Amino acid sequence: MSAAPSPDEIFERAVDEGERRLDQSLLELVSTSFIAGFTIIFGIVALGIVEAAVHPLVPELSTLAGALAFGPGVVFLVAGRAELFNENFFDPVAKAVDADEGWLVGPLVRLWVVTFALNIVGGVVFAWFLSFEGALPTGTADALARYAEHLLRRETAGVFGSAFAGGALVSLLSFMLAAADDTGSRMALAYAVGVLLSLGPFDHVVVTALHAVFGLFFDAQVTLVSLAVTVGVVTAGNLAGGLGLVTLTHVTQVMGAREEAGENDDS
Repeated sequence: MSAAPSPDEIFERAVDEGERRLDQSLLELVSTSFIAGFTIIFGIVALGIVEAAVHPLVPELSTLAGALAFGPGVVFLVAGRAELFNENFFDPVAKAVDADEGWLVGPLVRLWVVTFALNIVGGVVFAWFLSFEGALPTGTADALARYAEHLLRRETAGVFGSAFAGGALVSLLSFMLAAADDTGSRMALAYAVGVLLSLGPFDHVVVTALHAVFGLFFDAQVTLVSLAVTVGVVTAGNLAGGLGLVTLTHVTQVMGAREEAGENDDS
């Protein structure tokens, strides 16, 4: 059994992956971001189908069952190397910090803006097709509508706190994926994070927005204004938790270790 990689080794792997992501052509980035948007819909729909089936029988277990059903959606994203907003915080920032030519602000903004926009577009297009009558099992539309109403009726502080945790969780997934040495471990990590993300539920801005879109399609008592406000708050929380809590603390951990190693070499 190989030894677990050190934080510095994990960081170097993240730098390589971040370079790949930042160097994508515009066409590749648009395509992979669109793919991620419709891929995560499978997890959202699975959650709705399972909750609709379990709630009438065992209401207390419906949330857990839905979370377990949502998990494969994140596995699909990781296995398919799709580009999901927030999941691409740690690796590109590692590359930006490591780069000799500066912080690569332009490439980072390009990556995140295109990813966010095309995640939403890809998800909305697929959700629209699934909103056709008869496309989903009986009861799924009602379950997804209730879920959307719950997400958009929360207090702002609660939404931000949930999004802070969600951003941290998804960025932590990126760090752990860089630490994993085999495909099985990567898939297990992705599934576990998917379940935890939904079980909270801890907000991820793309997932939350697409849940709300389903609510709009299925006549939930939600509005475009409440959707816009929630998306804004969740985005801020994801940035604070994903970049501020997880990404920057792991970066400073590695920088501190390298500084100490340099001092030891000098001595």
